[in-house]
Amino acid sequence: MNTPVTMPGNTEVKTVAVVGCGIGRSHIVEAYAADPARWRILAICDLDQARLDAVADEFAVPRRTRAFADLLAMDDLDVIDVCTPPATHKDLVIQALQAGKHVVCEKPLVGSLKDTDDVIAVEKESRGLLMPIFQYRWGDGVQKAKRIIDAGIAGKPYLGTVETLWKRTADYYDVPWRGKWATELGGALMTHAIHQHDMMTFLMGDVSALFARVATRVNAIEVEDCVSASWLMANGALVSASVTLGSQDEISRLRLAFQNVTFESGGGCYSPGDDPWVILPANDDVAARIAEVLKDYEPVGRRFGGQMRAFHDALCGRGPLPVTSADARRSLELATAFYTSAETGLDVRLPIGADHPRYRSWRPDAA
Repeated sequence: MNTPVTMPGNTEVKTVAVVGCGIGRSHIVEAYAADPARWRILAICDLDQARLDAVADEFAVPRRTRAFADLLAMDDLDVIDVCTPPATHKDLVIQALQAGKHVVCEKPLVGSLKDTDDVIAVEKESRGLLMPIFQYRWGDGVQKAKRIIDAGIAGKPYLGTVETLWKRTADYYDVPWRGKWATELGGALMTHAIHQHDMMTFLMGDVSALFARVATRVNAIEVEDCVSASWLMANGALVSASVTLGSQDEISRLRLAFQNVTFESGGGCYSPGDDPWVILPANDDVAARIAEVLKDYEPVGRRFGGQMRAFHDALCGRGPLPVTSADARRSLELATAFYTSAETGLDVRLPIGADHPRYRSWRPDAA
């Protein structure tokens, strides 16, 4: 199983093992198999032997195993990509970091702020880098908006709306770990809206207070599938967030109103960061400034492909880590605030520290 793999003449090709062949297959299709100049899929790991064999055969992966420990022992393995159910993430990520591997991990990174801080502490002692997945940041629409905002052209932020209007029926929840607090760690907030909410904070900045209501109205599950929330941003802007899994058409949409520019994403359910975005300048002068700041814009790649390309650059010393454990903590801090506000009926202030009653878990059974 541990036959060394060499890539003569290309020392920057990184070897990767994918753990979990559900969403992990999308990582392979969009990123690793699509970019052989940067990645070589060395191993596949999954508990389901039939699925393991099917994916390994499909992509001619040389090694396959049902034992995660086998990956930790592979000296020629650079990256472990964790795509398993959420409740398993913490242990797998910590083991991989302690083995000196670079780690990619699907959302949510872990199941509490306490767990996040535990992982961050291990990461600080590891020679490996940890990159959580927030692939919706990669798309030319959202990246152009980010460049305009960071250049100071947009001006004072006023208001944002973020909609996650998807459809999930009972068949979706036939998978045993879905729809349960113990294994999925939450509902629509954690598994569907988390990416859109990350995009909003990516563009609009930190949240300072949040009020939320949640409900379970669409499916017979433990966790929420409808959400309405109001955010107060640290910069003073207001944001409204709505989520449902009962929409008859599926839309992921952001709209942001700034002093000088209004931005609106496309409605693509799984790719709201893609071009085209509507970018409405206040006047001709603002339009000219936008044209100037975007004149040398280079496409970033979309979704997993774009994020993994930026990750490869970081591994090779050509750029910063594109998503960090601090980004994941901000996302899970937001989730903690959502669930706390929904339970208490009160505004929740952020940031959230170790003295917060929900620091160790936002789940109802941890009250």
